Amino acid sequence: MKKVLMSSCLLGEKVRYDGGSLALTGQIIDHWLSEGRVVSVCPEVEAGMSIPRLPAEIYKGNGDDVLNGKANVIEQGGIVVTRAFLDGASIALDLCSKFKIEIAVLAEFSPSCGSSFIYDGGFSGRKVSGIGVAAALLRRCGVQVFSQHELADANKAMQATGG
Repeated sequence: MKKVLMSSCLLGEKVRYDGGSLALTGQIIDHWLSEGRVVSVCPEVEAGMSIPRLPAEIYKGNGDDVLNGKANVIEQGGIVVTRAFLDGASIALDLCSKFKIEIAVLAEFSPSCGSSFIYDGGFSGRKVSGIGVAAALLRRCGVQVFSQHELADANKAMQATGG
């Protein structure tokens, strides 16, 4: 049975920087959970970051830029936390390798998990087109990455891969 990697916060786990979650409900999630398809990950927590923690954003770039060494992830206040985000991305990729995962559903806007949009890096609250560090690494390695707003598409992709 094919598995799907999901952001822990989308599963109701209180792992976000503010100690909250983005719990999703619905038929697709319930079906995946009942079948045992879901592998949960919070790249930041897996890399040892605390709950709660300061907000972090990618400064002057996106996840691809971070992977290429051209941008950093910084906490509000200026502390560079790039290493933790790279470590978290590697852990997410390791889970995909271990469970032969081809589909991931990750939390949009996150500096780790955003698949289409992230914050602008200036802690202004402005969202921009871009990708998070873990999402970028997974995509580079052939994993199809979707946001929580694309569950139906992720489910179709899962079915198309024989899942």
